[in-house]
Amino acid sequence: MTPEDFVRAHTIPARAPLVPEIALHLATEITPIWQATEAWLAERNIEPPFWAFAWPGGQATARLLLDEPTRVAGRRVLDFAAGCGIAAVAAAMSGAALVEAAEIDPLALAAVRLNAALNGVAVATPEGDIVGSTCRWDVILAGDVCYEAPMTAHILPWLRAMAAAGAEVLLADPGRAYLPRAGLQAVACHAVPTTLELEDRMVREVTIHRLLP
Repeated sequence: MTPEDFVRAHTIPARAPLVPEIALHLATEITPIWQATEAWLAERNIEPPFWAFAWPGGQATARLLLDEPTRVAGRRVLDFAAGCGIAAVAAAMSGAALVEAAEIDPLALAAVRLNAALNGVAVATPEGDIVGSTCRWDVILAGDVCYEAPMTAHILPWLRAMAAAGAEVLLADPGRAYLPRAGLQAVACHAVPTTLELEDRMVREVTIHRLLP
């Protein structure tokens, strides 16, 4: 079974509440992976399926780009830690010259490719950890990335270096514990409907920040 086959088998086409313009392969209450336990995933050597959900940060970023396409039109865009790729798809729909989606999970990259195809846009999916790469983008999108201390410590210095190199880094955060306390400039805020299966509340307030060098 290819990664794309796995994604198709465990999701259905659906639409996130804040961004109904974009169709995505998502887990729902009727798909097997929604109910999969950590043991089930471990037996199959599968990482937690973050790619099967439209997380609040990605939804808020996608909404911002569809509402304000000039933010990315004609520009080179990276959707970092892309998950399902909702922000990458929104960037492509908004006229970005080039869109790349970075993920270390091969299933996430497969989900991004399927979701791009579902919406008729082109998104490149380079493999491997992109942290440490030199800057080749005008805009970097990062949603919901500050949820663990090791992850934040790994990515934040690089993202700040990308900002220092001239990229506009947009960090969308719904109140995760490890969001930096300084070096942020608020750009927009969205109330994102969510579910108690994924979050501890029915609505998450997501602030999109510009990350300063």
